[in-house]
Amino acid sequence: MADMMSAEAFYQLVTARQSDRAYDTDRAVEPEKVQRVLEAARLSPSACNGQPWHFIVVTETKLREDIARSMVGLGLNKWAIQAPVLVLIVEEATKTTSLLGGLVKHNHYPHIDLGIAAAHLTLAAEAEGLGSCMIGYFDEKKIKRMVGVPHHKRLPLIVTLGYAAKEKRLKKRKGIGEIVTYNKYSD
Repeated sequence: MADMMSAEAFYQLVTARQSDRAYDTDRAVEPEKVQRVLEAARLSPSACNGQPWHFIVVTETKLREDIARSMVGLGLNKWAIQAPVLVLIVEEATKTTSLLGGLVKHNHYPHIDLGIAAAHLTLAAEAEGLGSCMIGYFDEKKIKRMVGVPHHKRLPLIVTLGYAAKEKRLKKRKGIGEIVTYNKYSD
């Protein structure tokens, strides 16, 4: 399996992936690409294999636009209405072992698991030639009502998908020496 993708190809994929905030509104995303992207998210790891996720794919124009309008606030996410596909990531119940481990470690592993699934989803989108962006700022209650998510469940993350309308930009990241130490913490 490792022969299918070289390490170099993987690092090129990671370097190319970016948060796209402009989409080609005249170009629909092929359903088979959406399915492959969702498969990548489905196969992502999770604490105790709890798989605490449900993905709602929104492609219906009016619903998608209504949801996009519920993602706008404080000057954020105005561009989301351009995205032809929205993937709503709902937090589902996980395994008891994951919850107990989280209690002991004062951590809520499902949130980490959803982040991992979203990372797999966005990397797969890049591999398919699609742009994507993870969004955490939106009117959760309103959107949950729109798509029928029960009130007791969380909807912590939405991912936009589509063909990017802008060229790739140079990533601005801290240097490796600023964020990595070996054998002990140092700032």
